[in-house]
Amino acid sequence: MAFKDLRAFVACLEKEGELARVKAAVDAELEITEITDRVSKGPAEQNKALLFENVRGGNGPVLINAFGNERRMCLALGVSDLDELNRRLAATIDLKLPQGLGAMLGRANDLLGVLRSIGLGPSVVRHGACQEIVETAAPSLAHFPILKCWPHDAGRYITLGQVITRDPRSGSRNVGLYRLQVLSEDTLAVHWQRHKGGAEHERVAREIEKESIPIAVALGGDPAEMWCGSAPLPPNIDEYLLAGWLRGKPVQFVKCITQPLEVPSDAEIVIEGTLDPNEHVMEGPFGDHTGFYTPAEPFPVMHITAITHRAQPVYPATVVGKPPMEDYWMGKATERLFLPLMKLFLAEIVDVDMPAEGIFHNLVIVSIKKRFPGHAQKVMYGLWGLGLMMLSKALVIVDADVNVQDLREVAWRVLGNVDWRRDTTIVDGPVDHLDHSAVRHSYGGKIGVDATAKGPEDGHTRGWPEEIRMSEDIVRRVTERWAEYFAGER
Repeated sequence: MAFKDLRAFVACLEKEGELARVKAAVDAELEITEITDRVSKGPAEQNKALLFENVRGGNGPVLINAFGNERRMCLALGVSDLDELNRRLAATIDLKLPQGLGAMLGRANDLLGVLRSIGLGPSVVRHGACQEIVETAAPSLAHFPILKCWPHDAGRYITLGQVITRDPRSGSRNVGLYRLQVLSEDTLAVHWQRHKGGAEHERVAREIEKESIPIAVALGGDPAEMWCGSAPLPPNIDEYLLAGWLRGKPVQFVKCITQPLEVPSDAEIVIEGTLDPNEHVMEGPFGDHTGFYTPAEPFPVMHITAITHRAQPVYPATVVGKPPMEDYWMGKATERLFLPLMKLFLAEIVDVDMPAEGIFHNLVIVSIKKRFPGHAQKVMYGLWGLGLMMLSKALVIVDADVNVQDLREVAWRVLGNVDWRRDTTIVDGPVDHLDHSAVRHSYGGKIGVDATAKGPEDGHTRGWPEEIRMSEDIVRRVTERWAEYFAGER
C-alpha cells in the first residue's frame, strides 16, 4: 500500500489505533522530547505516534514517534511484518553462492537491477502540493515548530528531513537523513558524517573547486520516502529508487523553485538552498542516539534560497537519545531489508541482529552455517569490508541453530562457548563518527567473538558437550496432555 502523503499515513495510524492526538499546549523546546521519551519507553499499549496539535514555538502540528514500534514501521513500508522485507528482496535476487570474482562483482549490481526492474525512472510533475506556498523574498524557518530536544543541545534541530544533493561530478542523487541545526532564520548547519554520501559530495565539490552545490531538504511525504534516507545503500544508488521499489511505483517529483534539484511533490515542507564546501561552522553539541551528547565539530552551512510548503503543513520530527527510541525500529527495518544483500557476499549467513542497546553499529550478532576452521573469522572480516558494516564495533558469530533475535539465548551461548583468549579477534579500523570511546576520531579498536561450537579441527581436542534437549516423543506427549495435567486446578 502506497500512501499519497504524510496525511494519509496519519489517517491510517489513527484508524489502526496507533495515533494519539495531543491537544494540550506544549513547548517545542524540551517538553515534546520528554513526552515522547516516556511514550517510546513506556508500556506497549501506551507507545503511540503523537500528533501535537497546539505547539508553542511555531505554526502547525508536530508528528513524532510515527515509526516508533514494529507495527507502525510495517504500516509505513507496506508489509505485514518486517521480515517480509527480507523475503521480498531474497525472492527477487539470486542468493546462490557466486563462483569467481567476476560473478561476485556482477552480483554487486543486482540491487540496482532490482530497483530499476519495475520502471522506476523519475516522474516529474509541473505542480506539487509541497509548493502551495512559495517563499523566496525572505524565506524564514521561524514559522515552523522546530524542536530543541535536550537541555545542552546547541539549539533547535530539524531531525527528520530528507537531505537531497547530487554528486557534482557524476550527477547521481543522494538522499540522507542528517540532522540540521538552525543557525538563523535562513541558515542551517548540515551534520553529514564523514562516511556518508552527502559528505562525499562536499569532498568532490572541493576537489573540482566548485564554489557551491545545490541542496534541498524535504519534510514529510510518503513514509517510505521519509525512511529511505536512513538506508545505507551502496554509493550511486538513488535512495528514492528504494522507496519506489517498496511501493511498486516511482516517487513523483517536482522541480525546486530556486535550485536545479527535484524533490518529492507530496512533501509537507521543502527547504532549498546552496552549500559552500569550504565554509564550515561549529555544529553541536547534540543529544544523539548513542545516549550521549556529541561534541561541537565543524560542518558545512546551508544558505536558504527558498522555502515551499503546504498551506497548513504537518511538521514531522524524531527524537534520539538513550535506546530504545523510534530510530531503533527504523534501523530494524534496514537490518531486515539488507540481510539478503549480506548473503550475496557471505552466503553462509543465516540471520543478523543489531540490538537496540548496541545502537546499530556497536553490536552485530550473526548466525552462520559453519563449515571449516576459521569460518567465523572469515565472516568477521567479510562484514568489516562490506559497506557501512565497516563501522561495526563488535561482531558476535554464533552457530546456525541459535536464534540471534533472542538475546538471552545469545548470551548463554556466548558465555558458555567462548574461551576469551582463543576466540576473540581484535583489530583496528574505522568506527562510527559518533564513537566517543575511540582512540582517534572515527578510528579505533573493534572486536570479533567466535561463539560457535568447537571441535578437533578448531584445535579443541577435549570434546564438546551435547546440548540438553528433551526427546521428541515426550515433548509431543506433554503438549497433547497439557490441559489434562491441570484439569483439577481453579
